[in-house]
Amino acid sequence: MNSAPQRFEILLVPEFSGNGVSTTDTRDALRSAVVVATGETGSSGFPRYAGDGMEADIDPATRTVEALLVDGSELDYGLSVRVADA
Repeated sequence: MNSAPQRFEILLVPEFSGNGVSTTDTRDALRSAVVVATGETGSSGFPRYAGDGMEADIDPATRTVEALLVDGSELDYGLSVRVADA
């Protein structure tokens, strides 16, 4: 039995708000996607999740995104990623 979550929501947010402070407000998301477990392990060694144009290796214990592709490309500079329960 797999105890890892089967889905997450990935939020792409600006790395910093206007005052230079890191943002954690999900209302600031520029794009979001619900990703589901693919059953594969990514090159980072963590489970692979995919959906809505995003592919991510996520450590389910810490909810850390170890690798991310958005529409087949790496994340642009100035953007950060957050993980939320789907």
